[in-house]
Amino acid sequence: MRNPWLALEAGADATQRAGQLRRAHERFLTGGPIAAPVREVVADSWRRCAGARLGPESMARVEVDDAGLAVRRATHPLAHAMPVFRELLGTIADDGAHLLSVCDERGTMLWVEGHRQVLRRAERMNFVPGSQWAERASGTNAPGTALAVDHAVQIFAAEHYCRPVQSWTCAAAPVHDPHTGRVIGAVDLTGGDHLASPHSLALVQATARAAEARLAALEPEPTTRGTPPPRNGCTLAVLGRDEALLHTRAARGGGGPLRLGRRHSEILLLLAAHPDGLSGEELARELYGERDVNPVTLRAELSRLRHLLGPLLASRPYRLRDRPHTDYDTVADALAADDPAAALDAYSGLPLPGSQAPGVVRLRRLMEQRLRRRLLARPEARLLESWLCTAEGEQDLEVWEALHAVRPTPHTAIRVAELRKSYGLLPPEPPSLRTGERRATYPQRSRN
Repeated sequence: MRNPWLALEAGADATQRAGQLRRAHERFLTGGPIAAPVREVVADSWRRCAGARLGPESMARVEVDDAGLAVRRATHPLAHAMPVFRELLGTIADDGAHLLSVCDERGTMLWVEGHRQVLRRAERMNFVPGSQWAERASGTNAPGTALAVDHAVQIFAAEHYCRPVQSWTCAAAPVHDPHTGRVIGAVDLTGGDHLASPHSLALVQATARAAEARLAALEPEPTTRGTPPPRNGCTLAVLGRDEALLHTRAARGGGGPLRLGRRHSEILLLLAAHPDGLSGEELARELYGERDVNPVTLRAELSRLRHLLGPLLASRPYRLRDRPHTDYDTVADALAADDPAAALDAYSGLPLPGSQAPGVVRLRRLMEQRLRRRLLARPEARLLESWLCTAEGEQDLEVWEALHAVRPTPHTAIRVAELRKSYGLLPPEPPSLRTGERRATYPQRSRN
């Protein structure tokens, strides 16, 4: 059976496959269906890129300046893993044909290293430190797609959604915090077609695991500044992922991490948010809203969840006996302590972003509102930039305007103008024409 994460199966002709992929890519861009030889992981990524209205000629944006990059490198946990990355992949990157790169959990490139000539070539597509390589910004690419699907993957030639990148091939693997299971970034090898081999994928996977082992040997940092790690060792990761990741000794299998299905993820997040428990009727409302759902459906889901969690899940009311500390809590605790920097450090996306459960939607709205309200109350350029690098922040006109007010640059001016035009808003009036009572009107962004 073919490995879906490998770009080329054994014996495949790379040149022929590259031509087939170019034709498939053109068909998709002109409204045609996606067919073989396009892999499902690539097809799904193309659909996400098209849904984000990303142009096929788009190039990565450089969003972090040198000063901001230095701060991110110094404070990011993957700084501790760089010796591992350089030891295992650095010699390959020095051979004049490859680049080693490491990005954070939002897809921002923190390190790009290799031979000088290859680095210069990569600069033409903005594959440089400080650039944004999440799928939504740069299309299908190995580090961005690895972050999106939380799995090691190769992206070959015209599998890249954006044409400026299609002369390259890359292999990347996500790196997780060994104490929480949260994705904290990705490690990547970028080069020519020869990277589309099982060896390169296995190599980046092994390097990611070695980095996680290095991080596991370090003392875990407090979950937030002033918030100790959970005493029970039970944690739940829900931010920026549709399937929650549970670390607990009580879970079946002896300690996880346990990846939950979407419905079980919703149930666990809702029970974590209601430590006193919920009745069956209350839980059904949080999950299904006003839809008429047979109570047997919920009981069956809870029965399956109990089989996975064992004694962790109690009933009458439904509650968690040993409540996990969630990454949602980490952000909320930091905001309560008026520490927006810690909140953004812990933030990797809204909770269960694909969920339509009313209770989960309310939690998403609350988190987004609290974060934005704090950032806009006392604007700081570094924090505003961090929010704008997230999926929720990149189209946030109000925050872009706040950043332009505290740190005006040609880039922020252009971005503000683009967003105002896309939202159908008139250019802002000159200050001399504004009245004291007039207030700016901003588009209502989707909170789902």
